[in-house]
Amino acid sequence: MSSSEQQDIEKTQVVQQHVLPPVVPRMVIANPGPLGLSSFALTTFVLSLHNAYAGLPAGSPSNVVVGLAFFYGGLVQLLAGMWEFATGNTFGATAFSSYGGFWLSYALIFVPGAGIESAYAADGVEPFVLKRSLCIYLISWAIMTGLLLIASHRSSVGMVLLFFFLFITFVLLAAAEYNNSTTTQIAGGAFGVITSLIAWYNALSGLLTKESSYFRLPVGNLP
Repeated sequence: MSSSEQQDIEKTQVVQQHVLPPVVPRMVIANPGPLGLSSFALTTFVLSLHNAYAGLPAGSPSNVVVGLAFFYGGLVQLLAGMWEFATGNTFGATAFSSYGGFWLSYALIFVPGAGIESAYAADGVEPFVLKRSLCIYLISWAIMTGLLLIASHRSSVGMVLLFFFLFITFVLLAAAEYNNSTTTQIAGGAFGVITSLIAWYNALSGLLTKESSYFRLPVGNLP
């Protein structure tokens, strides 16, 4: 082998050592926030109108929300939370995944096969025990919502209002179960309706981007 051929081989090896690996384009994930907010808003709206007995006689069942709670407020919101993890939004992922779990767990209470309500209807169990257990369940979610309210203090006015009214809603519904108070339940339903409207507003604000809309909705971004 001649010296020139040897030099060519060495040059080729040097070039090969400095060849960069191909650039793999990053997968683009759309903003899952409006989906999570919409699923939360609609399910909350339906249940809250039943809690407030809007157009319904007092004591009416609210089982119509079970399907929504399983699939839209539960499964869809949980998926939105998983997609928020992919975008790097820890707060959104925690909030959507948590409330998706809330709706799934709430819906399961109404499923006869789960045996939850029947366990409280067993002989020897006082009638008020179910309501006290629901009070514990709801006040626990009020605590979780309070944590998210604190964590949202640098997001936007819209998000802070959402978690503030949701916190009040959980507290009122927990108090209604503990005291067996229809008036307090109606108040909780009213606050729940306000909460759902705020959630829808935030969802619409996320949908109306500068690329897709001629106008924007302000949410009051905080510094």
